[in-house]
Formats: sequence, structure tokens, C-alpha cells
Amino acid sequence: MPRGRPKKHRIIHKEPEIRQFSPRGRIGRPGYVTLEADEYEALRLADYKGLSQKEAAVSMGVSQQTLSRILKRARKTLIEGVDSGRIINISKAGKPAKRSPDKSHEAHA
Repeated sequence: MPRGRPKKHRIIHKEPEIRQFSPRGRIGRPGYVTLEADEYEALRLADYKGLSQKEAAVSMGVSQQTLSRILKRARKTLIEGVDSGRIINISKAGKPAKRSPDKSHEAHA
């Protein structure tokens, strides 16, 4: 039985077209890390689009504190993959994430 609060649905406005990045020059099977859909969206909004954490949180339908935790986890996952030369997989939006019902939010993102 799961403990704690259930995850709140997170709005994903744009799923990535590419779902995997692989290191070059590494012999053998490098292993992988997984970047979750909400982590990708948080990075896209805050780091790529340049939204403030407050704006990105509103866009995703979560609190600013939750967005901050998502960003911390996402950045840790990315640097782990890069530092250890692992494949970085990006998951599809699953249960805790939902796609944006309309594209009007994208104009703000």
C-alpha cells in the first residue's frame, strides 16, 4: 500500500520528440537514467523557456515548492547521466502527469 499523499496531476504542455540521448565513445553497455515527463517539462519551462519558478509552477498546475523539488530531482538525474556516461531516457507522461487540454497555455510557456 502506497504511503504519503498521492501525486498531484502535472500539466505537460509539450512532450519531447526525442526520448533518448546516448553517450559516444563509451564501450559496452553504459546503463541509463530516466528523466520523468514532469522533470522534462519543469526543465523546459524554467531553464529553456526562462520562466520564473512561480510562472512554471502555475503552468504545470503545481505549487512553487513542488516545482523546486521536481527541478532539483531533474538536474540531479541529468548530471548523473552526463557524469557517468549513461544513456538518458525521457519517459512518456504517465499517471501523475497529464497533457494540456488546449494550446492556449503554450503561448505563455
